Amino acid sequence: MDKSVQQTWSDALRTLRRILLDPAIDTTELDRIVRAGGGQASVPVVWLLGKAQAGKSSIIRALTGSPAAEIGNGFQPCTRTARLYDHPAGAPAVRFLDTRGLGELAYDPDEDIRYCEAQAHLVLAVMKVADPAQDAVFDTLHAVRERHPEWPLLIAQTGLHELYPAGAAHVLPYPWHHDGDRDPPPHRLPGELGRALAAQRKRFGRPAGGAEVRWVPIDLTLPEDGFAPCDYGLEALWCAIEALSSVELREPQDEASAVRDLYARTAHQHITGYALSAAGLGALPVIDLVAVSAVQAKLLHSLAHLYGQRWSRRLATEFLGLLGAGLATGMLAHMAARGAAKLIPGWGQTAGALWSAGSAGAVTFALGKAAAAFLAAHREGRSLDAEALRAIYRAALERAASWIEPRTRGPRQ
Repeated sequence: MDKSVQQTWSDALRTLRRILLDPAIDTTELDRIVRAGGGQASVPVVWLLGKAQAGKSSIIRALTGSPAAEIGNGFQPCTRTARLYDHPAGAPAVRFLDTRGLGELAYDPDEDIRYCEAQAHLVLAVMKVADPAQDAVFDTLHAVRERHPEWPLLIAQTGLHELYPAGAAHVLPYPWHHDGDRDPPPHRLPGELGRALAAQRKRFGRPAGGAEVRWVPIDLTLPEDGFAPCDYGLEALWCAIEALSSVELREPQDEASAVRDLYARTAHQHITGYALSAAGLGALPVIDLVAVSAVQAKLLHSLAHLYGQRWSRRLATEFLGLLGAGLATGMLAHMAARGAAKLIPGWGQTAGALWSAGSAGAVTFALGKAAAAFLAAHREGRSLDAEALRAIYRAALERAASWIEPRTRGPRQ
């Protein structure tokens, strides 16, 4: 390996270790360092619109895992009536824009619509399938598509069980195709549900432009309602959001270990958010090494808190030692595989050449995945050898390339 590359990576590891273990630096100081770095990469913004009581808050709770109180406290006003919710807070992997219920008396949505149109990456309309009076929602969606015919639309049809006959249950497995290109035969759906779903879609018609319109039936209920599963259709909604926004937001499921999955899903959203933050800092030529290391240190602190651990000097030394040169080796392979090997000779001259936007984000994602695996093993009393940990790191590095790097090439189109 080129000695200048080794030196630069050694500097990066020392900077990360120093920031991670420095007792004089708390999370507030890390925030200051990150802000000095100039900002954050583009985070996907999902604009939710619909009538009051359509189920927008329930969808946000289900997608983020945040209880109702946290949702209420987490929203920040962005216009007089629209609100913005970051998830996870501080280094979001996704942002939700929530507007007041369309069609409400004495509510003029024009200001909210103008603001949200300038911010959103994806429009998620929410409508109860049992409520045929959706003209206010339809009119807004058609107007948005007139102005932005290239924007995809995602429409969640909620409250399915309200049209079930007495004693009926959800159709299992979930019968709608994952890409929304075909529906199950009406006779497979209980009661009036099939006709109501079709009528709502027919009433909406064909919006301007050729971009996709994807419909996702979903039913989010409480355990005491008696409909299992309580998050019926949530997986399909996740798939649609990821497909239409071109960003990976979830950790793949492992049905064999539900508790571990819960930790992994929560960790994944934190890792994704911090990786996007690092990508936003990665192209800066002078302060990026410290700023990116600060983002990574914040990520590691966040993961340690999640897994009930603390980065002592011994634990940090063990983790960074197990990764060691695997960080540089994986990064070199990642760059070379994408035709960027010509950049390698300049790495020893400036930190900015090393921490390109996509590379900084990808490395941060991989570091987070490796740390989550290490902390999970430590919490359970297991141990990971260096090769196993580096394999996790390398796999995550390749995985990150498919979605972090495209997001750093420019603003939303």
